[in-house]
Amino acid sequence: MSLFKARDWWSTVVGEQEEFDQGCLCVADVDNSGNDKIIVGSYKGILRIYSPQPAKPGAALQPEELILELQLQDSILQVEVGKFVSGTELLHLAVLHPRKLSVYAFSGMMGNVEHGNQYQLKLMYEHNLQRTACNLTFGGFGGVKGRDLICIQSMDGMLTFFEQESFAFGRFLPGCLLPGPLKYSSRTDSFITVSSSRQVENYKYQVLAVATDAETRQDSEQQKIGSGKRLTRDWMVSIGEQAIDICVVSFNQAASSILVLGERNLFCFKENGQLRFMKKLEYNPNCFLPYTSVLEGTINTLIGNHNNKLLIYQDVTLKWVAQLPHVPVSVHVANFQDLKGVVVTLSDSGHLQCSYLGTDPSFFQAPKVESRELAYEEMDTEMKELHKVIREATKTQDILPKAENDDDLKVTVTVSPSLDAVSQAVDNRVDVAVPSTSLKVTIGSRLAVQDVKLSVCVQSPLAVTQDQLSFAVIEPGTSRSVTLSVFLKEDFPPADLGGDVAVSYRTPTERNPEGVPRIVQCTFNLPLNLICQPIQPSKNAVHKLTIDTNKPPVNLSALFPDFLGESDDEQINVLGFKLLSGATITLLASKTSSRYRVQSDQFEDLWLVTKELIQRLGERFERDGAKDFKCVFSGPLPLQEFFQLVDRHFELRLNAEKYKELLSERAVQYRAIQRRLLTHFKDKTPTPLRNLDTLLDGTYRQLTALADATEENQANLYQAFTRLKSGTQLLVQLISLWQDLSIDQMTILKATFLPLMQDSQELGWEECVDAAVAHLLKTCLSKSSRDQTLSSTSQLSMPKDTCRLKKHITLLCDRLSKGGRLSLTADSAQQATTISGCQTIPESDLEERMADPAAARMSPNRTYVMQKQKDPDCSQDSVEENPVIPEDR
Repeated sequence: MSLFKARDWWSTVVGEQEEFDQGCLCVADVDNSGNDKIIVGSYKGILRIYSPQPAKPGAALQPEELILELQLQDSILQVEVGKFVSGTELLHLAVLHPRKLSVYAFSGMMGNVEHGNQYQLKLMYEHNLQRTACNLTFGGFGGVKGRDLICIQSMDGMLTFFEQESFAFGRFLPGCLLPGPLKYSSRTDSFITVSSSRQVENYKYQVLAVATDAETRQDSEQQKIGSGKRLTRDWMVSIGEQAIDICVVSFNQAASSILVLGERNLFCFKENGQLRFMKKLEYNPNCFLPYTSVLEGTINTLIGNHNNKLLIYQDVTLKWVAQLPHVPVSVHVANFQDLKGVVVTLSDSGHLQCSYLGTDPSFFQAPKVESRELAYEEMDTEMKELHKVIREATKTQDILPKAENDDDLKVTVTVSPSLDAVSQAVDNRVDVAVPSTSLKVTIGSRLAVQDVKLSVCVQSPLAVTQDQLSFAVIEPGTSRSVTLSVFLKEDFPPADLGGDVAVSYRTPTERNPEGVPRIVQCTFNLPLNLICQPIQPSKNAVHKLTIDTNKPPVNLSALFPDFLGESDDEQINVLGFKLLSGATITLLASKTSSRYRVQSDQFEDLWLVTKELIQRLGERFERDGAKDFKCVFSGPLPLQEFFQLVDRHFELRLNAEKYKELLSERAVQYRAIQRRLLTHFKDKTPTPLRNLDTLLDGTYRQLTALADATEENQANLYQAFTRLKSGTQLLVQLISLWQDLSIDQMTILKATFLPLMQDSQELGWEECVDAAVAHLLKTCLSKSSRDQTLSSTSQLSMPKDTCRLKKHITLLCDRLSKGGRLSLTADSAQQATTISGCQTIPESDLEERMADPAAARMSPNRTYVMQKQKDPDCSQDSVEENPVIPEDR
């Protein structure tokens, strides 16, 4: 099999913005001159007749090749050529319109001047149709010789027969829903069609002629139960798909056959309906034409498909494939004066082409190569010249804007130092008065930019009054400013007070006027008093953290001047913060030592105040010129408090899965009850409902209750994830202070514990963190090089519990306390000698239970007590390391 392009012999585009279909093309000797003409009719009602006579293959259309162009009143559905006029055996043209059939005589007159021949179209007769036509077929119905009768199929399945100028009779096809292709077989004097039931049906002309006349479909149905001849099929074959076209062929070397082109198969039947062969097609066919028989008992067929290809089959064997420049909707074979067997194709947009198969011979001969010595100096000189041209072209090219030291557009964000006098908080769900703070975003442009879009993003549950703005154009040297307000929308604190502003814009150039898209970003930090207010400190608290520094203690009034209120006391060593959600945080500063304590009743609420304390201490000593300022956390790590947040979040995820299953079950039950009720209501005999209405109402209430519970659980899950992020950031900060991690190690630790910005049931926090921590334990924190070669290939999925995650986090802290360092390119040999006495990370829960729980020291002045206890989250006994650290000195 070879794939070649169809050789273009003659082509043109028929009309403009016109549509064509399968019946709009006909090739025949319409003027009875002995040479074929191409007749094309469009849905716009324009009839064209071509006589291709190109001076050379592929030449453009000459004016004398379009011998007729006529605008008719109605759309043209099909054009055919046959012996349609009585008293003569000359060929005439039949044109099918939706409500009319017209028969024309086409003739030409020899021209006496240079303008050429003259052609005219004369209307012989026409029939007005009572029903909308679909297609037509013709032939010598009943065995008549020397003339062709016409059969028109309407859209409602009625066959209307015309004996040339006179109407004969009409019959409805039984069970017809939609019309299909229709062809006439002269050998059997029968009509073949494919019904909407996907069956090939054969009707004898004599049966159609003697059947009782039916004016309506109801009359046709009455024939089945009343008197009169009943319309029956001669044979019927189911093909299981819709048919695109039907052809009835009879060649000298092959028996008469009926070929049906389906949506995926090509069928060939004998005259009695027996299947000769079937070819399964691996593409979507569009049209076909059986055109000859080369070998004894075989049929050659052309098939056009939606891939712009024309395929030639000999029965079921593919012989040739040719590429077309369009998708054909109709294909014919024509015999012109200069060339026989031309393939004529027409596309739905009017691309008409006459082509032939085969290849052009190549007369090219490679010239002889002259052997000569290479001039390397000349080649070097030429290479330098080419490099110079390339450099010059690179300098002058401006498809992309030239890079400058200064950005084309700058974005600055100014956060108001004080809260808004009138709060701009709208649509919030906090019980107390919610303040707001203003942001002033300034966009300055050095060049002309267009399509500028501004996006402001803050951490939920914070919200901004307007998060997106757009500007069509910003002129060079100008700036645009916009003022927004940020406020707390929900009744729980955010995990971060940071935000960012992103501006996307386009910079047009000479070669790219639409502009190249670019993005500029800017970050900002919101004040702490946006989410909390000063309050009387609390002496008692459940959770306490102590931060040590290497510098003298700083008065809290100097660190937090925005929380002093109207107090005149300049020496303050205790401050109280009350979150808008209701929680209270107390900050204490030691008068004698460089210690600060943060305490609260909820562990995650400590994060924002702790972060603010460390940040303000660093800024204070940086202004004083101290470069060796350092904060230290001496322990113990609050792992158990952190694990409570993990368990709470995971419990809500499990509840979400349960609610999803219950909703699915109740929905299935609800639909089943609806089907039963619908069956009862459709029954003509009333029957009792048997409490189905009560069951439907109860199921609907359960669905509503489950939907409300799912929505409430989703809100709780979102709040729990925000609190988990706060607790996670606090734990990461404490580990950094505890082990004095570098910036790179701190980045790795944050990426490990905070992999997700959004939590979902498909990919949750627990499985992501577990996989990340396990990867660190197997690589940079591994005990030996053998552990580094182990890799987990399992997919991330929701775990059954959090037992394994807790053990991995505890083991991570243990490895860090024994000298382990976080690195993405750690040397396994060096790391193995650095981390001494570390346990190998278990590859399964069985290995975890079999691991030796040997006691290890966290540091010279801290000891660990090994306790074996029953873990409520695990089914097996687990070994847990509980650090025992002395109280503050």
